[in-house]
Amino acid sequence: MLSAAAFLTASVAHGQEEDLAKKLSNPVAAMISVPFQFNYDGRIGTADKGGRSTLNLQPVVPFHLNPEWNLISRTILPIISQWNVAPGTGRQFGTGDITQSFFLSPANPGPAGLIWGIGPVFHIPTASDDLLGTGRWGAGPTAVVLKQEGQWTFGALANHVWSFGGATRGGTSDMSVTFLQPFISYTTKDAWTFSLNAEATYDWVADKLTVPLNAQIAKLIKVGDQPISLFVGARYYAVTPEAGPKGFGLRAGVTFLFPT
Repeated sequence: MLSAAAFLTASVAHGQEEDLAKKLSNPVAAMISVPFQFNYDGRIGTADKGGRSTLNLQPVVPFHLNPEWNLISRTILPIISQWNVAPGTGRQFGTGDITQSFFLSPANPGPAGLIWGIGPVFHIPTASDDLLGTGRWGAGPTAVVLKQEGQWTFGALANHVWSFGGATRGGTSDMSVTFLQPFISYTTKDAWTFSLNAEATYDWVADKLTVPLNAQIAKLIKVGDQPISLFVGARYYAVTPEAGPKGFGLRAGVTFLFPT
């Protein structure tokens, strides 16, 4: 039977883990985190014979500008393996294009408990193969707004990227792409998080809409003193272009947290 002191210590530990798990549901939380997110999508191409595996490295780094404001850096670097995504293309492996976002965000929630951030997003043509990226530089605005109430987190993140400058080798036509990600999650007292989101992308140049729906389960644990979130999920492509991914996909990974 736990003593009162041991019970209090365990309760505090559970409370800290729950708080960290909830911070992971906040894209502009002032906490360093390094997710390694693996995705698999199949039935790509007009003949549905292609596939793609993507490992996204997604470090989040906050900068405390002053007691009132934070600047949150969010980077997405994809490492991609794909095959038969178009007739005669075979297999490609390497890095994709980097998406780099910066959010200026208040250090504390505003009226009605709203949390928000706004800033620029940059598309950087770092693909190691012409078929793994756009070959275009891009930039535009990005914003996020959310609310955390009790065990719930709900909100949306959006950005729009326009291409600028000349194309690099293998560059595509002009780029004008809108991304919208509404999300909702529930975090339990013992640091399980159940989440749903959509990752809608509309290509205004090609007139193509892609909407995968994602469901995910995550559990925050500690290995020694290191907090880690393990997650696994599935996606369904509700809307996809003719040559885009179809049906169901998979997502899994690990996030390392470095709270201050």
